[in-house]
Amino acid sequence: MDRDESAGIPSEERTTDLGAPDVTTMRRLREFFRQTEPLVETAAFDDVLDPQEIRVEYVDGIGDAEWCRLDITWYKSGAYRFHYVDENDVNWRFDRHPNPHSPEKHFHEPPDAPAETAARSCIDIEEHRLVARAVTKLWRRAYEQNDPSILNTADNPP
Repeated sequence: MDRDESAGIPSEERTTDLGAPDVTTMRRLREFFRQTEPLVETAAFDDVLDPQEIRVEYVDGIGDAEWCRLDITWYKSGAYRFHYVDENDVNWRFDRHPNPHSPEKHFHEPPDAPAETAARSCIDIEEHRLVARAVTKLWRRAYEQNDPSILNTADNPP
């Protein structure tokens, strides 16, 4: 597997090159998650020398999941991916990138985050801290209500 496929948005889901991950922005996002969400156990880069994503590990997940993780890549182009996975193999993603099958800002629904049926994202903002805050608030609400179906049902969060 080449490095491009190991983390981030798969090439078959993009219509353009997204450029390199924005490591400076991802450092800021890593600190945001460490400081903001009390259920975050760790937030670390996948690779110290060539970081492609942040892996944010939580001590609990939505529903009966006892753990979950958000994998985050923010690109220099402004594209992003916030991908949730938990011990029950539930997946969902908030993404921003051009593709042939959905709006640029889109949401891949749980439980398996299919690429071809992504819906318009409720997150309209583009500044990295605000996008992270929106994803955190949406995750927290779904966690507290034990309902992943409400993840993409806010009005332009945060």
